[in-house]
Amino acid sequence: MKRILPLAVAALALSGCGLRPLYSGGSTGTVATTLAAVDVGAIEGKAGWLMGNALRDRFHSGQGTAVRYRLEVKLDDKIIGLGIRRDDSISRERRTLRARYQLVDLSNGSVLLDAAAGSDAGIDSVGSEYATIAAENSALERLSQIVADQIVTRVATYVDHADRAAR
Repeated sequence: MKRILPLAVAALALSGCGLRPLYSGGSTGTVATTLAAVDVGAIEGKAGWLMGNALRDRFHSGQGTAVRYRLEVKLDDKIIGLGIRRDDSISRERRTLRARYQLVDLSNGSVLLDAAAGSDAGIDSVGSEYATIAAENSALERLSQIVADQIVTRVATYVDHADRAAR
């Protein structure tokens, strides 16, 4: 009995904390239906193509939901050399992918969310130019996925917060 009482008190305290799942309601919940109504605008370059596909996959765009929002994304993709060998060749690189994005309400053109996301990856530069280019491309693919996750999480959090405020 002594062990049950503290657990019951803790359960009651946690039930009143206001936490709730972000995707409550599943695919018919507010967050999921709003994310499905987001159209991802064209993004320039190879990084833009990768990012656009990653975002569309996460938003589930084009699955029968009327478009109400547009996500505009501008990317900054850079590779810088970090390590230098004795022969002045680069031994290590860092690829950085930064995204500046805006969620626009298509009904009135207002910007609902203006934010940034980004990540970076280290790349070993080896003697083979082909291997180095393959590593740079692989890093870009991973970074696109990571940054897309950050963007979708931020948009979902915004939608959930706006939904709570409207109640």
